[in-house]
Amino acid sequence: MPVILSKLLKSALLIKINNRNNNVNKTELIEHIASKSDISKAAATRALASIIDAVKKTLKKGDTVTLVGFGTFSVSKRAARTGRNPRTGAALKIKAAKVPRFKPGKGLKDALN
Repeated sequence: MPVILSKLLKSALLIKINNRNNNVNKTELIEHIASKSDISKAAATRALASIIDAVKKTLKKGDTVTLVGFGTFSVSKRAARTGRNPRTGAALKIKAAKVPRFKPGKGLKDALN
């Protein structure tokens, strides 16, 4: 599994897919991973799903996920605040929330510049 994970992350980092709006959806990412890693689309789908699931579970516990050279996923707390209804102008109470954060690593920053 570590070899597949390594190929998956390397493939995701180097992805260059030209489509109509330069955004890559999950299906296109899976196709790219499968072709660059010499694995089936089903295996690429399972690998991507397991990584996403592992990140979600780790963040839900309040821990961080660090992928050296790629970046760090973490959880941040957003305080409760007062907002405004744009239509009526009435004040609304917005509850405190935990929000996911991503801090890009050096390898990802270098790949973009």
